[in-house]
Amino acid sequence: MSGSGIRHIPEEQMLLSDRTRNGTSILPTNNGKLSEKQAFLGPEPVRLTPAWEETNLPNDELNFKGVTMEHHLEAHPPSDRYNIVYLIMFLHGMGTLLPWNMFINAKSYFVDYKLSYNYTGIETEYAANFLPYLGLAAQGPSFIFNWLNVFVRIGGKLSTRIVWSIVVEMLIFVVTAALAMIDSKDWPDIFYYVTMLSVVVLNMANGIYQNTIYGMAAKLPPKYTGAIILGSNVSGTFSSLISIGSLIIAPNAKTAAIYYFITALFVLSLCFDTYFALPLNRFYKYNELMHQKEIQKKTKETVSSPNEKTNIPHWKVLSKCYPQLFNIFFIFFVSLALFPSVQSDIKRSDENFFINDKFYVEIMCYLTFNVSAMLGSYIATFFQWPKPKYLWIPVILRGLIFVPLFMLCNYQPTNVDRALQVYITNDFVYLAIGILMAFTSGYFSSLAMMYNPGCVDSELSHVAGMYGAATLITGICCGLGASMAFPWLVRNIVLPF
Repeated sequence: MSGSGIRHIPEEQMLLSDRTRNGTSILPTNNGKLSEKQAFLGPEPVRLTPAWEETNLPNDELNFKGVTMEHHLEAHPPSDRYNIVYLIMFLHGMGTLLPWNMFINAKSYFVDYKLSYNYTGIETEYAANFLPYLGLAAQGPSFIFNWLNVFVRIGGKLSTRIVWSIVVEMLIFVVTAALAMIDSKDWPDIFYYVTMLSVVVLNMANGIYQNTIYGMAAKLPPKYTGAIILGSNVSGTFSSLISIGSLIIAPNAKTAAIYYFITALFVLSLCFDTYFALPLNRFYKYNELMHQKEIQKKTKETVSSPNEKTNIPHWKVLSKCYPQLFNIFFIFFVSLALFPSVQSDIKRSDENFFINDKFYVEIMCYLTFNVSAMLGSYIATFFQWPKPKYLWIPVILRGLIFVPLFMLCNYQPTNVDRALQVYITNDFVYLAIGILMAFTSGYFSSLAMMYNPGCVDSELSHVAGMYGAATLITGICCGLGASMAFPWLVRNIVLPF
């Protein structure tokens, strides 16, 4: 009623003001002063805005701000409820090797369809040399950026590096799926070089992504590094199953490729989304807090000791981690020397074998390796043998045993007249050799990657994790290079027995 001179006051302001109009205090005071709790709440009403968590929750609910909560967490550290952080690391492990696995599993799409004589009507060398050049285009940039990322903070802070690397990978898979939809039979040269350029850009981004993820996992307990290794091995199995499924259900190679590459795009989008969930998790935030606290402690000690340098002691990390770095290198060197270049050229020996030629390589090479490596990696999270000091022994024996065995199988490289006699003509024996090689690859690589961060103090564990990732990719590159020598070996070596 405007004529009465009474001013309407919002109810929320009237209730939360420290005094009413008649001077009666609503909130208890101490000689006219507000208590600490009242000062914290303030005279403003509680508003349920989209950012209400940021302004109205106590500090112990907001990413562990405040000293009291920090002390409480040290006494009662949170657990990884429902294994959410483990599953996120597992998913990112899939994402780190997804680009590589998706392209090598699509060998038949590129070689037998897009670059084949039946499709283009042109005889080219692109199909015959596709896999070696794919390996060079994929792992070369990843090698460079992994090592560069150890010494140079590429792309700024952690979020920048991970987010932009995943975004670039997603864009490349969009381009790859679009190329599958386009009729490229009249320009196979352009298709080939665009594909290789896409692989180069894809793995430049993936090198940063992979390296940074291992650095993140190094701040957590060792099994979370194992989760990344397990995820990378599952990535191969996933790619193999999607490839086989596409061949079965798709009416033609074009449709199969579209389904195949869109699936990769979906997985990468999940990696993108789940990364932003990590800072909201109490377990992850606790470990990050403890890691930062350890760094601050060491920083104070460094400041108090003027003779110490504040730079990352790379030589100190290498001197402590080199046994596990060698293990990582040699495991992946042997694995990638044999898979996929050698295994994808091993042919069926028995015409009555239960797997026909259409699916022989898909199952005996890609699926067998990826499933067995996945199981080996998974078991390593529960059972660790041998201990770090003796891991090098089975790692070296593995290489000395499996490389000759694969040469004695029915390995028939393209355009190579084999002089070395085929001694292993039983497909089941070859299957057993493939399973053991892949299982030991997953198992021993997981052990080495889990042991590696523990070789140094906790404040340097993320640096050790980055060295581990860079060494991993170095082993892959060297293994791919060594695989090019095997056709020459079987063509020129003849055993006397």
